[in-house]
Amino acid sequence: MDCHGRYSNGSLGAIHAPRDGAVIIDLTLAHLSDLHVTPIRVRRLGELANKRALGWLSWRRRRRHEHRAEILDALLDDLATAAPDHVAITGDLTNVGLPEEIEAAVAWLERMGGPGRVSLVPGNHDAYAAAVERERFAAWLPYLQAPDGAGAAARAAEGELRFPWVKRVGGLALVGLSSAVPTLPGLASGALGAAQLARLDETLAALARERVGRVILVHHPPVPAGQSRRRQLSDAAALRAVLARHGADLVIHGHTHRTSLEHVAGPDGPIPVVGVPSSSARGSKPGRRASYHLYRFATGESGAGLRITCAVRALEPDRLRFSPAGEHAL
Repeated sequence: MDCHGRYSNGSLGAIHAPRDGAVIIDLTLAHLSDLHVTPIRVRRLGELANKRALGWLSWRRRRRHEHRAEILDALLDDLATAAPDHVAITGDLTNVGLPEEIEAAVAWLERMGGPGRVSLVPGNHDAYAAAVERERFAAWLPYLQAPDGAGAAARAAEGELRFPWVKRVGGLALVGLSSAVPTLPGLASGALGAAQLARLDETLAALARERVGRVILVHHPPVPAGQSRRRQLSDAAALRAVLARHGADLVIHGHTHRTSLEHVAGPDGPIPVVGVPSSSARGSKPGRRASYHLYRFATGESGAGLRITCAVRALEPDRLRFSPAGEHAL
């Protein structure tokens, strides 16, 4: 593997357990977010009622010119060359969350590798004017829940879409949260809710006992991240409290449309919180040009001391090509 996480065989990383039970990890995870390239095709006037009408106007005037399918095409070509072990998408695949947009996004997900190689959590644009529920998000279900997680069969029988989900990827446990809730016009805030936070508390406690790497996927960051209150996670303090009790190795998010690195407290030290820009943006504002991240996770031979590095690959100015734009040890 080179510094940008390329694998020649497309395998799911390297993993084995030493005698003390700790897991040795060597894999690469790609992080994309805020694709925003599903066109809004209105079939019925009622679809643009309330907040969606304002979203449609924003898309017509600005967003469709900023978020371009050809840029995401170039990113996916670059991603194919990088060949990460898994791809994590932290929400906002759509613009106003219409059913046709949910369906249209599946083509992009399939190009990234399908549900076997891609996991996602929804963003506020995906729940623009309606809650994240099983029937409306049926096309995304393979990406929104772990296929073989504990209780998955029972939840499927009950018709429930429940967060957090946990997906095992080569010695890592990916933990997906949904902060996507419908909001009033002028708001882009998120919320996890007491029930989801309680399940997360139990989930992280159990994973801590397993001594596996833990990566949290969420759309809204658990820190202000320079966002006004109308764009923040309303129960961020409660999420930080859960992380402080049980820990995690990394939290990745979208929503801010820029690369950022902050930290929250954990039981064994600070937990890095990393945001990624939009995957499709021209970059009309400084620092907002399309990028994606490649995280490499590696432990020592004893399985201890998980090391994480983040390689940033960004759209080159005035070119439909992605190239290295920095690397950071987390």
